Amino acid sequence: MTPIPTLDVFILTFNAAKREINIPVFARHLYNAFGQNATTLPELVVISLQEMAPLAKAFIGSYMLSPYFQRYESAVNIAAAKFAAEEERRRGRKDRPYALVTTRNVGMTGIMLFARDPAAVQYLQSTEVGFGAGDIGNKGAVGLRMVYKREEDGSTVASTELTFVSAHLAAMEWNLEKRNKNWESIVSGLVFEDPKKIAERLPMQHTLHDNEDSEASDALLQQDIAEKALHDISIYKPGSHLFVAGDLNYRLSKSSPASNATFPSTNPESPNHFAHFLARDQLTIEKAAGRTLHGLSEAEIKFPPTYKLVLSPKSKPQTELDRIGEEEDDMDQVEWSWALHRWPGWCDRILFLDVPSWAQEATGDAKMKVTAYNAIPAVRSSDHRAVFLRLQVPIIEPDKLLPSESAYEAELNKQPVDPRIKLPFPIDFQSWEHRAMIKKWESTIGWSMLVSQSKQAITVFFTVLLIGLGTWWYRSR
Repeated sequence: MTPIPTLDVFILTFNAAKREINIPVFARHLYNAFGQNATTLPELVVISLQEMAPLAKAFIGSYMLSPYFQRYESAVNIAAAKFAAEEERRRGRKDRPYALVTTRNVGMTGIMLFARDPAAVQYLQSTEVGFGAGDIGNKGAVGLRMVYKREEDGSTVASTELTFVSAHLAAMEWNLEKRNKNWESIVSGLVFEDPKKIAERLPMQHTLHDNEDSEASDALLQQDIAEKALHDISIYKPGSHLFVAGDLNYRLSKSSPASNATFPSTNPESPNHFAHFLARDQLTIEKAAGRTLHGLSEAEIKFPPTYKLVLSPKSKPQTELDRIGEEEDDMDQVEWSWALHRWPGWCDRILFLDVPSWAQEATGDAKMKVTAYNAIPAVRSSDHRAVFLRLQVPIIEPDKLLPSESAYEAELNKQPVDPRIKLPFPIDFQSWEHRAMIKKWESTIGWSMLVSQSKQAITVFFTVLLIGLGTWWYRSR
């Protein structure tokens, strides 16, 4: 059997704490991450962001968010350029730089897609869902779906479909059930087409029959068609690979730590080494119980909890000479400790849906192969550490990922049922309509917040208002 080609994918998730990153520092960490267990640049880079900007700017949208996205784009380009230059010196081979294919956001949650060969990214779709207060996007998820086509000599030699989800679930220890509910909202509402339009379209596909048996058979057929159509617009589309990254906010406990609580240690010799705390991880427990992240896999966690960090103050420059170039310094080593009022937690996670068993049998046991799963060092702008996953994704045609009829029937009898066979939650038919209505309010809320927070913005607002009123008065004379 011919070996299945693979796609080299790098995914990073980061809660930015509503602040801009230091580009040189972040670029250095990305450069080191690119080189972990690898000697070449990944073909695709996906960055999942949470609290990427202040809420007011995030609600206003792209105009206000562009400077924040641009800083990550610069960091990726700097890291890639350095990596490619060193690779060229070592091997005489130069990797292509990255092109930013797209950025999307729902409120403060964003996603960025970079590709070394942007022409290989085709049929790009996006979607979003909010589940903050009143379903606004202070918490939510944004998704991208694409077909990646690898070509040689102008012809496609392999292609596969990929779905990426960037999410920020409910915070606080005691909000475990709400986090699970947020996941239900993602499964039900993060859909890549308007489910209402699909439902309206399906009845037009029926045919007339002369007897009741035929009508009953036709009704069952239409039900199967409807279920398949809705399944295909969900994140669990059977013909697509799925990756979920974000600040999922699962903690070690439903209550805050006591004053005498024992915290995880980073010392491997300590009886309180962080590895011993993984058994208390809410995400692992809830996933095993079938209440969240259904069917998804995660690489082994070998890094300490990524939240909540207390950062030590930056040492002051001793001389004027020390201050020169300080803003461009990429060697900022950040010392940190745990915040004592929160249990440390592996809040920042990246999970994936492995190749289904029926497709493994047909493709010679093709599976996701993890290259690295780790956290980058702490940065001074956030109380989270960013987490990255690099893996080799089998380039399997979408139709080859689909189950045969016999595989479908066999999977239905298993527990738990693979979510590519049966969705864990039904699709919300009102999801697109509801999100469109909420989104209209977010821009108004954003501008109102921005104006109320800034004297300069208030001045600009009233200047524009007076000019508008003056223009109206002049034209109405």
